[in-house]
Amino acid sequence: MTVTTTHLTRAAGVAAAVGGLLFIAVQIKHPSLDVTFATTTEWQVREGMKVLFAGLSLVGITGMYLRQVKQIGVLGLLAYLLLSVGYLAMMGVEVVGAVVLPAIAHSSPAYVADVLAVATGGHASGDIGLMAPLISVMGVGFIGGGLLFGIALYRANVLARWASVLLAGAAVATAARAVLPQLNERLFAIPTGVALIGLGYSLWRSQRLLARQPASALVSPQLDPAGAK
Repeated sequence: MTVTTTHLTRAAGVAAAVGGLLFIAVQIKHPSLDVTFATTTEWQVREGMKVLFAGLSLVGITGMYLRQVKQIGVLGLLAYLLLSVGYLAMMGVEVVGAVVLPAIAHSSPAYVADVLAVATGGHASGDIGLMAPLISVMGVGFIGGGLLFGIALYRANVLARWASVLLAGAAVATAARAVLPQLNERLFAIPTGVALIGLGYSLWRSQRLLARQPASALVSPQLDPAGAK
């Protein structure tokens, strides 16, 4: 099979949709984060799913940006870069969670507990080193980038606008978690997952329809030699 721009863009759409599904699935019956849970096989499986989610979503938003690079403008570029940084930081945090934390949970339980506390919006009682700024970058990129990217997608009006609104709204809802601690934080992941599924399908479908159009439909009447008089 010849690799074309259409194939790559459709693959990016599939990646975004699968990433959204993973993000929703990983929240189902998610136990509370503590040192004991960090030593279990379930922990490693869920952390692996989060790493995969971040990677697939990064591929997905890259395809979305390139699909409408002319329409999305400077705001879209800045939003894409910010959201990309958020996903890259998330991958780093989750890789540490999957590989490092289980290995030191027995020897350094206080450190692991502090990392988990900061990751859930709490405060560490000790020094967790570079994990603190990495988690902060993840939060700013994920929330701020999600909000701006959703707005930019809506303005570009190339992909599904309802999904663009949902992505921006989910980012705002996630930020509101800090002032509404009584709500289940896992619920805020569902709108983001649904938005990625919708945007991914919209990206895949837009390229599919474009590929099905006859070549003559893509030629402007002013530039069509057959229409010259």
